[in-house]
Amino acid sequence: MPERILTNAELEKMVDTTDEWITSRSGISARHIAAVDQTTADMGSIAAQRALEAAQLTPEKIDLIIVATCTPDKLFPSTACLIQARLACKNAAAFDLSAACSGFIYALSVADQYIRAGNAQHILVIGSEVLSRVTDWQDRGTCVLFGDGAGAVVVSATPEPGIIATRLHAMGEHADILSLDNATLTHETCKIKMQGREVFKLAVNNFSDLISDTLIANQIKLSELNWLIPHQANMRIIESLANKLQLPLEQVIITLQEQGNTSAASIPLALDAAVRDGRIKKGQLILMAAFGGGITWGSALIRW
Repeated sequence: MPERILTNAELEKMVDTTDEWITSRSGISARHIAAVDQTTADMGSIAAQRALEAAQLTPEKIDLIIVATCTPDKLFPSTACLIQARLACKNAAAFDLSAACSGFIYALSVADQYIRAGNAQHILVIGSEVLSRVTDWQDRGTCVLFGDGAGAVVVSATPEPGIIATRLHAMGEHADILSLDNATLTHETCKIKMQGREVFKLAVNNFSDLISDTLIANQIKLSELNWLIPHQANMRIIESLANKLQLPLEQVIITLQEQGNTSAASIPLALDAAVRDGRIKKGQLILMAAFGGGITWGSALIRW
């Protein structure tokens, strides 16, 4: 996470809003903002290095790097190639994947297929975003939601699958309700546009159906699930999802209070927090689920 923290109190001085309004509608109290010279590749490289250390792997062992982002450093070369050079992953292929807030789940699914096909042994999957560069800081409906950050995992071939199953979906007919129109991040009109009410309705309904379908397809009961890690978009969405599933909030990993919506970075950041503080333990069953622009959504069922 970037060092700079933007609180709701500071936002009150920037736009017509209040801390009470922000927290009641989103659950967010603060978010991290990248420094002027800090990029998606900068943050992604740090997260990836920490993932390599946790996995006890050297960079040359990595066969593939996938970066999920909707805020790449450049259109080309890919942010993944920039990270590959910085980490000296000399044997790795590298590419970016764009699926907005669902990007990490999409990237994890691609990594899973490469492993299952026998085409890779170790893959770095990174979610990294500098959403502050594409946030309209005059739009109080969206500027209070987004933050910057990066998270990463290493996916490796093992005798028993850690990734049990992934499911991906898209509805391009709803593309206009959440979009980022321009291709270059330096363009003044390159700002996130969102129809919040429509996004909320689609997210809650498709989230709950996705989770139920994922569990049923893999013959797993909700009671067997140890943790749900949803995309960290909005506390009201998470609470509505938990209520619909009749899942206690104590089994939901939530980090958005201090991070905001970091798009493709939100799930790996939440996973990292829960692993490092000891909540997630070896052998536990985890379901990750995301919903984002596209419209895209997806899930990953994992045995840690």
